[in-house]
Amino acid sequence: MHPKPPKLLYFVTIDWFFCSHFIARAIAAREAGYEVVVVTHVERHADVITNAGLRLVPLQISRSSLNPIEAIAAVLQLRRIYAAECPDLIHHVALKPILLGGFAARLVGVHAVVNAIVGGGYAFTSRRLLARMLRPFVTLALRLLLNPGGSKVVFENSDDVSDFCNAGLVRPHDALLIRGAGVDPSGFTPRHDFEGPQLVMMVARLLWDKGIGEFVNAARLLHKRGVAARFVLVGDPDPENRACIDISTLNAWRAEGVVELWGFRSDIPEVLSEATVACLPSYREGLPKSLIEAMAAGLPCVTTDVPGCREAVRDGDNGFLVPAKDAQALAEAVERLISNPSLARRMGQRGRERLEQEFSMQQVNETTLITYQKMLAS
Repeated sequence: MHPKPPKLLYFVTIDWFFCSHFIARAIAAREAGYEVVVVTHVERHADVITNAGLRLVPLQISRSSLNPIEAIAAVLQLRRIYAAECPDLIHHVALKPILLGGFAARLVGVHAVVNAIVGGGYAFTSRRLLARMLRPFVTLALRLLLNPGGSKVVFENSDDVSDFCNAGLVRPHDALLIRGAGVDPSGFTPRHDFEGPQLVMMVARLLWDKGIGEFVNAARLLHKRGVAARFVLVGDPDPENRACIDISTLNAWRAEGVVELWGFRSDIPEVLSEATVACLPSYREGLPKSLIEAMAAGLPCVTTDVPGCREAVRDGDNGFLVPAKDAQALAEAVERLISNPSLARRMGQRGRERLEQEFSMQQVNETTLITYQKMLAS
């Protein structure tokens, strides 16, 4: 009689994020002998999840809602799901699943829990009044639910490891650094030619806290200086995110013509092959997949000196770091790469080397599976 395979349950608020950042790990777990269940709000990727051999459990939940009644309803849904599934191990991804899923796991007595911090979330990255009001309550909830006995907390960058441990939110021996989603280098062809037409590309959801306003302003500055380069935004708005850029602003940018808006693209390796410089002036990240993909494509990167971004890019090595919310510094760093193809080539090559050495999908999958095995063994 064959032993029953261990059951691993992922809870992520939305299906596209799971498919973008976690499905490779889930498939690796399935191939390693786990029964894998994915609990998420289904928007448009149900077939992708089920065709990967993963079992999908739809959940009605809103990423943006702050309604406590809806939060209680979500916890009750999760409690029923967790009780019915009886998972051996639960992996919560991002702040809301950590809090709601953590409460539900405690109610049903599941102690083997991996909580993955991916970025700071609205409460910690936004300077709006609502976010500042929420912060103390979210911090209190994290003290109760982020690192209970039997759990591990996964971070994507070393800044967050230090910040959460120093704040007493995570026990140092329970903190793990797994750098992002990982990228398969074989899917990207590194760029070697940086002569000729210059295309500066930013791949991101169209959110203010990704630094898109600064990207547009940097493009304006360089156009005024007569710098011959195209500036491209690749990505869609995310209406469920409170930092989403409004349609009227996007239409105004289109009319102005200073940046090109290409919308969402699924063929990122092909899209990046057209670029000569990658840019991400974000205010804070976990570990931005767009920078890792740009490194896989052999592109020099200009990003901000903030947690997550500086984990991927070392200033003067595979790109430049500039202060957050500083369009002038962003423009100067981009212009430096545009005007110096040999520097751009060297930084792009270095980024590809670092991707292969530090950020490959294989490394991320292996480290994650080792974490699961150790937790189940204990």
